[in-house]
Amino acid sequence: MTIPTLAILVSGSGSNLQAIIDAVESGRLKAHIAVVVSNRKAAYGLERAEAAGIPTRYHPLKPYRDAGKERSEYDADLATLLAEYSPDWVVLAGWMHIFSDAFLQHYPQRVVNLHPALPGQFPGAHAIDDALAAYERGEVDHTGVMVHLVPDERVDEGPVLATRTVPILPDDTHDTLAARIHAVEHDLLVATLSQLTESGRAQE
Repeated sequence: MTIPTLAILVSGSGSNLQAIIDAVESGRLKAHIAVVVSNRKAAYGLERAEAAGIPTRYHPLKPYRDAGKERSEYDADLATLLAEYSPDWVVLAGWMHIFSDAFLQHYPQRVVNLHPALPGQFPGAHAIDDALAAYERGEVDHTGVMVHLVPDERVDEGPVLATRTVPILPDDTHDTLAARIHAVEHDLLVATLSQLTESGRAQE
């Protein structure tokens, strides 16, 4: 029985990447991390991967923009790069680019994204601040985390794999709410990937 292979894409500190690495090393997640790719050279996630002995690749967008190339060319080249590692799943763990079909067509129903909000709420890069603002307006008393598939270019939309609610407390700041959300993210992402990889192995 083969072990599913993951390619993980990061843009920042990589705390969710670390949760995946820890889960693989402990045996909670039965998968192989084949490569970690970042669009930012200084992303700490690359250091986390290197410390765990995982191959890393740097794939910046700026040279494409400077050369006047289309975004689809960047996406197509990233798909080619990942093809070297034959991933079963592509995991966006804090990846800050929206993919075009030039990438997604290579991994239909196999790109997994994590977002710090519930389905249909607070899309985009400022979900935590948007949730706090909505709380202060009296519109919500909670936010949450979702893991979903990425079928197209819509932002933080697609078939939902898992969700978990996170209450907003009266004295919450961005940092306190973010800390609780991140703790939920780490657990929910690993649990969801475990279900995906186990189901894929069961179908073999």
